[in-house]
Amino acid sequence: MIEQELREHGQFAYTTKGVSMRPLLRQQRDLIVIHRRPEERLKKYDAALFKRDNGDYVLHRVIRVREHDYIICGDNLEQMEPVREDQILGVLHEVVRNGKTISVNDFSYLLYVHLWWDVYPVRFFLRRVRRLGGKIKRKLLNG
Repeated sequence: MIEQELREHGQFAYTTKGVSMRPLLRQQRDLIVIHRRPEERLKKYDAALFKRDNGDYVLHRVIRVREHDYIICGDNLEQMEPVREDQILGVLHEVVRNGKTISVNDFSYLLYVHLWWDVYPVRFFLRRVRRLGGKIKRKLLNG
């Protein structure tokens, strides 16, 4: 259905599922509008809808543009994955939250994306420290 909508109408809208794009997208609360994959290659920080080889549809962010593929990661994830050009179906065009439309070209959206991803190394480090702290705490409590 997704691929048919993109092919026939050039776009489609649906509510999000999952938490991989938090804090930007709230599960089953935000409406996203996806436009058909553009002719030109995607750019760093585009939110790409792609289809994994297992058939799953995923919306994650382009972190790196390479010669033959992209490195993509969810905003709320640490694990990055390579995605081939032929897997890309569309790109996020806007988010509708509480009746307000936020375009991917809006200043607030662009500011969020750059701040969120420019501090990725710090976020990654702090998550690791927090996990390590939890492991140490459990070991101390369990003897």
